[in-house]
Amino acid sequence: MPLLLERGLREKSYGEAEGRPQEWLDRRFVPPPAAGDRMGHHEGVAGAETRGECARRVYDVMDALLRRPCAHQIVVTHGFALTFVVAAWIKMPYETVGSVSFRAPSGSITVLREDDFFHNRQVVSLGDTRHLG
Repeated sequence: MPLLLERGLREKSYGEAEGRPQEWLDRRFVPPPAAGDRMGHHEGVAGAETRGECARRVYDVMDALLRRPCAHQIVVTHGFALTFVVAAWIKMPYETVGSVSFRAPSGSITVLREDDFFHNRQVVSLGDTRHLG
């Protein structure tokens, strides 16, 4: 199958934390509030994307992918972005993804399917690692 790089499916940008040790980010990270503007929340790191910025770009890519006329697609992405891939797939409105999280281990496979009769969208499996042995 031809490979198509979609930069919009990249992991959330952590700005100046990129390439630094996790402990560097942990000392500066400001977690989102339990309520309020979770999508526009800045996490305390200069240049980092907000949750909303990441979600918007992933939703935009998913909209384009789902308009392609093909029977199957394989999407490879990262953990934080995966939440928005799944949310876009099940047509969860962008405005409601401020607190959602679909977690999956690295290297895992998530299977999404739309049935041919009702056109319902399913999350068949999330984060399956059986292929890793």
